[in-house]
Amino acid sequence: MVEQKIVTVLGGGSFGTVLANMLAANGHQTRLWMRNPESAAETQTNRENSKYLPGYKLHDNLTICSDLCDSVSDCDLVLFSVPSSSVRSVAQKIASHLKPDVCILSTAKGIESGSFMLMHQVLAQELPGIKIGALSGPNLAKEIAQGFPAGSVVASVDPFLCNLVQDTLGNELFRIYSAEDIFGIELAGALKNIYAIVTGFSSALGMGHNTNGMLITRSLAEMSRLAVRLGANPMTFIGLAGVGDLIVTSMSSLSRNYQVGYQVGLGKTLEQAVADIGQTAEGVNTLKLVKLKAQELDVYMPLVTGLHQILFEKADVQEVTRGLMLGDKAQDVDFGLNP
Repeated sequence: MVEQKIVTVLGGGSFGTVLANMLAANGHQTRLWMRNPESAAETQTNRENSKYLPGYKLHDNLTICSDLCDSVSDCDLVLFSVPSSSVRSVAQKIASHLKPDVCILSTAKGIESGSFMLMHQVLAQELPGIKIGALSGPNLAKEIAQGFPAGSVVASVDPFLCNLVQDTLGNELFRIYSAEDIFGIELAGALKNIYAIVTGFSSALGMGHNTNGMLITRSLAEMSRLAVRLGANPMTFIGLAGVGDLIVTSMSSLSRNYQVGYQVGLGKTLEQAVADIGQTAEGVNTLKLVKLKAQELDVYMPLVTGLHQILFEKADVQEVTRGLMLGDKAQDVDFGLNP
């Protein structure tokens, strides 16, 4: 029997809500912080997050609140499930209210504009001396809410944090593995959002399974190529947080990034597609940042370049596709056991 912990999940989106509900169901004293007081009060009263997960019954052990600093003051574990663009500002606000021995877990999959920092790096900068980890994997919130089995990876250099997350969040339907390569785990989670836009776009254009199979596989090659250049372990990308998350996000209509690509492929503008989704699609901002970083480091990422041309440079789709198919010859697998 795992000792009861005090846990707060910051962010009332679909994934934050699911994680908070699982923690509460596992017997822990759990709070879900929502930025909007009206939304928090409504969710607390109705026991349902009507905006993001309508029909999903919230556990009686779960308290929904809107007082940020008060919600984290006595916590053993705090989960950051806010959009990546808000991680730094939220961390700054709670820094002086945390217990010294608290553990922080990021579930946001994005890269900070300007610094090109991943979320664990942002948190380490704002919360020095605090144990920090990241959770990533093929985790569509709506499927978890429906009770389908799923797996994820918690990554940290601190084994205590990994054990704490596995013990508090894991259950018979949510298997959590551990890893040390937190940089690679988070980089994989951020990069795959770009390629979900690519496959969503391809599907809207009526391309076949062969095309998407090629796109997903070449996406993995691009992700690994940049990862190695930035110092991550390419083997991380063959695990749940890499190829597992890439496949799910690139093939499911439940994926926000896939939906953005699909809607653009149907003829909508990028702005219309993002507005219609109504939730943060991290891949749009990540695409801009990765395009610049690939140029800076001279990393070959043709899918990133092609998607950027279509979304932001108004390039002709047929011309971009032709360029991708007739581009420079390249090896199938960049990394292997033998150099």
